[in-house]
Amino acid sequence: MSEKQQNSSLREKLKNTKVNRAAVLTAIVLIAALAVIISITVATNRAKKNEVPTPADTTKSTTVKEEPQKEPDAPSTDAPASTTAPSNNGSAQVEDKIPSLILPVNGALSKGHDASLQVYSNTMRDYRVHLGLDIVTEADAPVYAAADGKVSKIWEDVLMGYCVAIEHSGDCYTIYKNLSETLPEGIVEGASVRSGQLIGSVGESAMIEVGEEPHLHFEMTVADLAVDPIEYFDEKSLESLKIDASHGE
Repeated sequence: MSEKQQNSSLREKLKNTKVNRAAVLTAIVLIAALAVIISITVATNRAKKNEVPTPADTTKSTTVKEEPQKEPDAPSTDAPASTTAPSNNGSAQVEDKIPSLILPVNGALSKGHDASLQVYSNTMRDYRVHLGLDIVTEADAPVYAAADGKVSKIWEDVLMGYCVAIEHSGDCYTIYKNLSETLPEGIVEGASVRSGQLIGSVGESAMIEVGEEPHLHFEMTVADLAVDPIEYFDEKSLESLKIDASHGE
């Protein structure tokens, strides 16, 4: 090979070498630029991810529909439910109030109520407590309801004879014993009665008191406990018992 040809081949090699170097450098520059771009992108994404959202970012915009304001309700003019019931004289009486009693029969008080002191029984010939009042009167004397109420029970007791119980306000009951067997029309269990209404007559049906004079045996309970009826009579009834009792002595 001639020297001219050798020089030409050498120049060609050098030229190719320069082209290859330029390509490599270009590739390196592109790779470096791409790496920079990727780094910037990653850093930007991390910054956005770590950024604390502001209230504006976390609050969705919502439109609140305003409801028309209601006018305040006018005060009720309805009267409250009544807690009272009319008494026998027309005045208001609280439903749970124990009523004032009238005499259930005209007569003289012969035995009083005593749950502790024993009294002598002419019939049984012994001493025993006496729950209730014995009001001496005539046989078949009319017996009246001592207060407004409802007939709760009518029965015949082995010892006390024919009996009627009337339920009143205040968890109160009056009990009428030693009655005649025949009762007035309409006096049945569940019937409402008024104070002073005829409910029976004095009989001789109480075997345990048959040795006594004709009388009404009158009892009273409040909340299922026996009480002294004397404490619940009105003044007129108390005065009548004192007069009758003094005349009977």
